[in-house]
Amino acid sequence: MIDIHAHVLPGIDDGARTLTDSADLVRELVASGVTAIVATPHFVPETNYVSPKKENTKLLKELKRAISNEGLDVELYLGNEIYIDRNIEGLMKHGKISMMAGGDYLLVELPLSGEFPNYRDIMLDLMEAGRRVILAHPERYEIAQKDFGVLEELHKMGVLFQCNLCSVTGKYGRGAKKVLKKLLEQKMVFGFGSDIHHCHGADYWLAAQRKLAKYCDENELKRLLLTNPRKIIEG
Repeated sequence: MIDIHAHVLPGIDDGARTLTDSADLVRELVASGVTAIVATPHFVPETNYVSPKKENTKLLKELKRAISNEGLDVELYLGNEIYIDRNIEGLMKHGKISMMAGGDYLLVELPLSGEFPNYRDIMLDLMEAGRRVILAHPERYEIAQKDFGVLEELHKMGVLFQCNLCSVTGKYGRGAKKVLKKLLEQKMVFGFGSDIHHCHGADYWLAAQRKLAKYCDENELKRLLLTNPRKIIEG
């Protein structure tokens, strides 16, 4: 599996607190079969979660050094999980946020409840500017659980969907699991991420992969866990 959504950088959001925590998270993901990770710290304007690209790059290098002596077979890349904002292009221009693995893909999140004004227009503008917009965990949004048509519209616009692996186990509730199953049935999922914040144990992630395999054949599983995520890394 290639993990395209993980909060493994230390001390800058609600994920890993220390470098030791970061290494523990990476070690756990590798033990569950993850071969590459895109670190996606939150960037939420006007909050404490605004660590800039320069600082995140430094932290990623420190994490790579911390795990280098363990012989872990894993690639680490930088990205962000960006809370929807009217000035995303400006944030990129001024070095505040990162594209996924330095390519054309951008991971964006919406409010879990409520609705951000004109979010569709913001996404359209980003795509017209050449960005490939990935919506983080669409199955978790209240607006999508109430009206699946919201996701169908975004999908037709060209927005890609990154779902959370453990939504399939019911971690985020029945509503999220129901939406995920429908997304899988309609082949609307682009890829999966752990959205890991804290250690659970490798078995936790392996169990979720086994559960996902009940809804996908081998080819589809490979597309969602490896082939499409690799496109992000390769730009």
